[in-house]
Amino acid sequence: MEKPEKAGLLGKVSIRYTIYIYFTVSALAAILLIGISLYGRLSGQMTATIREENQAMLTQVNRSVDAYLQTIMKLSDSLYYGVIKNADLSAESVNRDFTLLYDNNKDSICNIALLSRQGELLEAAPAARLNTGINVTKEPWFQNTLERTDNLYFTTPHVQYIFDNNENQYRWVITLTRAVEITQGTSTDQAVLLLDISYSSFQQLLDNITLGNQGYLYMVSSGGELIYHPRMQLIDVGLVEENYEQAAGLQDGTYEETFGGKTREIAVKSVGYTGWKLIGVTPEQGITLNGLKTQLFIIFVVAFFLFVLMVINAYISSRITGPIKRLEKSVNALEAGHLDTDIYIGGSYEIRHLGRSIRDMARQIRVLMDDIVAEHESKRKSEFDTLQSQINPHFLYNTLDIIVWMIENEQKAEAVKVVTALARFFRISLSKGKSIIPVRDELEHVRNYLMIQQMRFKNKFTYRIESEPDTLQLASLKLMLQPLVENAIYHGMEFMDGDGEIEVRAFLENGDLWFTVSDNGLGMTREQVENLLKDSNHVSSKRGSGIGVKNVNERIRLYFGEQYGLVIESEPDEGTTIRIHLPAVACGETPAQPAAGGRDKKPADIKEKA
Repeated sequence: MEKPEKAGLLGKVSIRYTIYIYFTVSALAAILLIGISLYGRLSGQMTATIREENQAMLTQVNRSVDAYLQTIMKLSDSLYYGVIKNADLSAESVNRDFTLLYDNNKDSICNIALLSRQGELLEAAPAARLNTGINVTKEPWFQNTLERTDNLYFTTPHVQYIFDNNENQYRWVITLTRAVEITQGTSTDQAVLLLDISYSSFQQLLDNITLGNQGYLYMVSSGGELIYHPRMQLIDVGLVEENYEQAAGLQDGTYEETFGGKTREIAVKSVGYTGWKLIGVTPEQGITLNGLKTQLFIIFVVAFFLFVLMVINAYISSRITGPIKRLEKSVNALEAGHLDTDIYIGGSYEIRHLGRSIRDMARQIRVLMDDIVAEHESKRKSEFDTLQSQINPHFLYNTLDIIVWMIENEQKAEAVKVVTALARFFRISLSKGKSIIPVRDELEHVRNYLMIQQMRFKNKFTYRIESEPDTLQLASLKLMLQPLVENAIYHGMEFMDGDGEIEVRAFLENGDLWFTVSDNGLGMTREQVENLLKDSNHVSSKRGSGIGVKNVNERIRLYFGEQYGLVIESEPDEGTTIRIHLPAVACGETPAQPAAGGRDKKPADIKEKA
């Protein structure tokens, strides 16, 4: 049971695409193996290169920071050895020299100050005095500076709070201090030289430095305090986390750590003798993305070779399967019912032979289908012709009873009239076996029928037949109007109060032939109208002809085409109008060959009243 299902699935894929896919997949597998091997080799080299570049960048930034700090320290040396050490502070002021050096370095220096061992402000530029309530001797940096007389001491970034200077009051600074020896008269003492380094000038050295695609730099003190970070403000408010405290204890080198659930590579570099550490952070995906050019190159190479192979495969598969594809399109057209499609015959001998066989088969199918259609239409016409040739015996019996009654009541003239109408009725009903008769004969047939029925129903209804002159020689379907008139009599007016009226008209409209059969009877609901064209035995009264309205509609469509037939308009207690649509063709011509001439003229109505 599985084999047919598999065959059906395989049958949905064309031979051309099967060959094309097999060739392409094989080529793609080979190219991917080569590409993966090449990428693995180049990726390792690229990762090593990226790490070397990051290390080189870190070294370069470290040199820049070290050079910057060296400049600040040289300024400190100039202040100490060039100004303070050569001056007697009891007899002269060094403020002028302080101010001069400050003016030359004010882009990177915020304040220069000399503080005595007791915390008094001896000299300062540009600050004038200490802030009220500040006792610098209590500050940790002050005590550390005096204890380490041979070293320079750098604080972490902070807001300047020592000096009372509105301009620099809220500036971020890094304070550099060193112990110096001052001379006051004949005595010497220790003091502290202080330089407030502008944090913004220091920050410029580290801003906009990236490692790889997503890496960054930050700086931390030996005590684990953050000196610089590109997202420092967010870290201060707790929105961003950084593993800087652990990084402060690492030695110079490269490490791999997991932080925040992500793996990253960090490089550590010490800054001079300050104890600060410069930390470079590169996320793992940053190293991978740094090889984007290599990836793109490999992808381009793979795509190029794949494209070339696809073009070659497409050409080969097209040459092999092109004739089969064209033949398959012809077969699809046949399958869709287009039997007149030209069958493709080409390609190899086998395909040409198959095409000729299919062409012969299509011709045979057309012949058989034409025979079946002709036989079916002939059968339907025979059925309708047989039906229309049957006249309900009750109509004949009732008509003969009327004739006998008239003769017994010595109404010979009326009896002759009825017999004449009955004879004409039968003559037109036969019409030498023809189904298509002139409009004149069809109107004469229904006129005789209405006259007989009017006498039978004691003049209970009146009728009127009108026709345009140009319609009388046109083709009409025999026994088309009688069932409709019969329906109006038996179902429209038999149980109504008052006199009934029946009107039959034939006229031309928009180049087509139209008939209307109208009555003022009881009318019908919309559901009854819809059922009238569905139920072929709607007029099933034994007194009727037995030919239903639906049969009339089907006979018209059978002889003249699906675009013709009946249109019923009716409202309860308002009467009924049936419109009959036929092609305007001369009697004896086919519906596809309408009669020429006379249709643009305005015809005069021919009226006949009973």
